Amino acid sequence: MKNKHPLKIKKNYFKKIKMFKKYNEAYYDKSNPLVSDSVFDILKREILDLEKKYEFLKSKDSPSISTGYKPSKYFKKVKHKTPMLSLSNAFDKIDLLNFEKKILNFLSLENNNIIEYSAEPKIDGISASLYYKNGKFIQGLSRGDGVEGEDITVNLNTISDIPKNLKGSNIPNEIDIRGEVFIKNSDFKKLSDKFANPRNAASGSLRQKNPEKTKEIPLKFIAYTFGFAKNFNVLKQSHFLEILKNWGFKVNKFNKLIKGIDNLIKNHSELEAKRKEIDFDIDGIVYKINNFDIQKRLGFVANAPRWAIAHKFSSDKSISEILNIEIQVGRTGALTPVAKIKPINIGGVLVSNATLHNEDEIQRKDIRIGDVVTVERAGDVIPRVISVDLKKRYKDLKKFVFPKKCPSCGASTIKEFNKTTKKFDAVRRCINNSYDCEKIAIEKIKHFVSKEALNIEGLGKKIVENFWELKLIRYPQDIFNLDYKKISELEGWGKLSVANLKYSIEQKKNITLSKFIYSIGIRHIGQENAKLISKTLKNAKDFFELGKNNNFDDLLNIDGIGDTQIKSIKEFFSQKKNMFVLEKLKASLNIINEKEISKNGILREKTFMFTGKLAGISRAEAKSLVEKNSGKIVSNVSQKLNFLITGIKPTSRKVNEAKILNIKIISQSEFLKMLDTKDS
Repeated sequence: MKNKHPLKIKKNYFKKIKMFKKYNEAYYDKSNPLVSDSVFDILKREILDLEKKYEFLKSKDSPSISTGYKPSKYFKKVKHKTPMLSLSNAFDKIDLLNFEKKILNFLSLENNNIIEYSAEPKIDGISASLYYKNGKFIQGLSRGDGVEGEDITVNLNTISDIPKNLKGSNIPNEIDIRGEVFIKNSDFKKLSDKFANPRNAASGSLRQKNPEKTKEIPLKFIAYTFGFAKNFNVLKQSHFLEILKNWGFKVNKFNKLIKGIDNLIKNHSELEAKRKEIDFDIDGIVYKINNFDIQKRLGFVANAPRWAIAHKFSSDKSISEILNIEIQVGRTGALTPVAKIKPINIGGVLVSNATLHNEDEIQRKDIRIGDVVTVERAGDVIPRVISVDLKKRYKDLKKFVFPKKCPSCGASTIKEFNKTTKKFDAVRRCINNSYDCEKIAIEKIKHFVSKEALNIEGLGKKIVENFWELKLIRYPQDIFNLDYKKISELEGWGKLSVANLKYSIEQKKNITLSKFIYSIGIRHIGQENAKLISKTLKNAKDFFELGKNNNFDDLLNIDGIGDTQIKSIKEFFSQKKNMFVLEKLKASLNIINEKEISKNGILREKTFMFTGKLAGISRAEAKSLVEKNSGKIVSNVSQKLNFLITGIKPTSRKVNEAKILNIKIISQSEFLKMLDTKDS
C-alpha cells in the first residue's frame, strides 16, 4: 500500500484545525454552537491523533497547545496566583509502579517504605478556582489555559455548594480553593434536549453572560485542593479535606486513604464497577501523596506535579485489519513501526493508525500485514495493537521483516547493548544519528524550533519541512541566515508574514544556556537534565569547551546525570557535524548564562561535595539546599573544596584525597546542623 503524501496529510490536518477554530470561537466566544458537543469532541480528538501519528504537524490553534481554552473576550482575563497544572496519566499497574519508583528514587527511600496516598475520584466536570479573603468569597476563575482564566465570579455565586463565607476555625487570611463544577446525571435528564452531556452542560452554563440563566441550571461543586494560602498550616491532604467540610464545602464521599499499589488497583477496580451507580461522571482516580511536606520536597516537573497522577478507567477497544506497516524515523534515529489499519471508531474517535512500538513487539506478538487485530485506545494516548486473532489469519500471510537499513538514508541500523540490563535495546536505530540522515536532520531542526526549545513563532513543523524541500535550511544555524527575499516570493508569503517571521527569529537570538542545551537535541538530555547541566557549568563557554577539554567527568556528580547521559554527551561532541553546528550557533546566538543564586545565605563562600548514599534525602535535594543557602557545589576534590559530606558507603578515593589536602570531612547530620545555624 502506498503511503499517503505528507502534503495531503497536512491539508487534511489544517482543514480540521480551521474547523476546530471556527467551532471553538462559536462555542466559547459567541456562545452559539455550530455543531453538537459530540461532533466537536470527535474533531478535537482527531486533531490530537493526527499530531501524535505525524510529528510534522503543528499549529498554534491546536487543542494540544494549552491545558484548557483561551479565555473568552466576554469575560475579564485574570492570571491565576498559582498555575492550574495538568496531571500525568496512568493506565495500568506498570504505570503506577513507575510513578512510585520515581518518587522513592527522588526521596532516596527504600522500596519497603509504604507511601500513603489520598485517592480521589476524578470528576468529569469543569475546574474552577475560588479566592477567599478573610473567609469571604471574593473572586472565581475558570481554568482557562492554566495560567490565565476568566472571571466568572457572578456565575459561580449562583451555585449553592459554594459557601459565600467560610465557617468554622483555622480559616487563613487568603486561600485559593480549587474544585470541580458539574451536573448530576439525574439532573441532566431535564437538560438533555439543550446539551450533549453533563460536562458540556456545566461548561455552557458557567460561561453564560447572564447569571440569571446560570442560576436556572442545577450546578454542583466539589472541592479537592488549594492553589495557595496565607497564614494556613495543614500537614496532610486528608486533613485538608476534613477542614473543607468544616468550612462548608462538599467533598467527594468516595475519597480514601490507601497504601500500596495493589490496594490502589483494587480500589480502582471496585470504583470502576460502581461507575454506573454514581450520580455524576467520573473518568478515573487521582492519587496524591498525602503528606504536604513530601509534596513540597517532590515539587514539579515540566507542567505537572511529581506527587500526583490520574489513574484513568478502562480504555476502549475495537477490531480492525492491518493494511500496511510503515517505519518512521525519529530525531534520535529510532525506527518506530506504525500499523495502518482499516479505519475504526473507538470511543467516538476515528482511528486509522496504531503504534507497534518496536521490532521486538512485532516479533513477540507475531504481527503481520493482513492480520485481524484488537486495537486499544487509552485516554488520549496513541492507539496500539494489543493482540492478533490467529483464528482469522490467512495461511499465506508472511512474517513482517523489520528493515536492517534506514528507510530515510539507507544506512545500517543497530540495537544498542545496555550494560545495566545486559540486554540489547528493543529499539533499532539508524547509525547516522547526526545530520547525515535527512529524516533525522529534519526532526532535529523541528526540535530546535519547538515550543519547549527556541519556540520561534511562525516557524512550525510544516514550515520547516517546506524550507527543507526548498533547500533554504539544512542545519539549525540556517534559520538565522534565511533568504527572506526568496521566501517573500513563495506562495502564501507576503511582506508582512516575512517581516513577522524575521522579527520572531531575531527575538529568539537571546536564549538561556539551559534552553540552548535542550534545543540542540542531545539524546537523553531533556529539559530537566539541561537545567541541571547549565546550573553546574554556569556559563556557555564551559559548555562549548566540554569536548575541547574533555571535561565530561565534571558532570558525573550531578544527580540525575549518569553514565548513559555522559556517554550520549561525549558521542554528541565527538561528531564533526555537531561541532560544526555548535560553532555556527555560537556565532549566531547570545547565550545567557544561568542567573547566580543569592550570595547572602548561611553557606556563602563555602564549597561542598557529596559522596556516598544520603539517608532520607536525594543528592539532588541536598545540592539544592546548598545552592539555596548560597553555597557552591564542586565536582572534584581539590584545594577549592571546603567540605566533603559523607553518606553511606562513601567513595574511599575521594575521602583519602580530602584527607591528604586537609579538607574537612563531615557527616550528613553535621551538614544539616550547619543549615540550622543562624547568622548573628
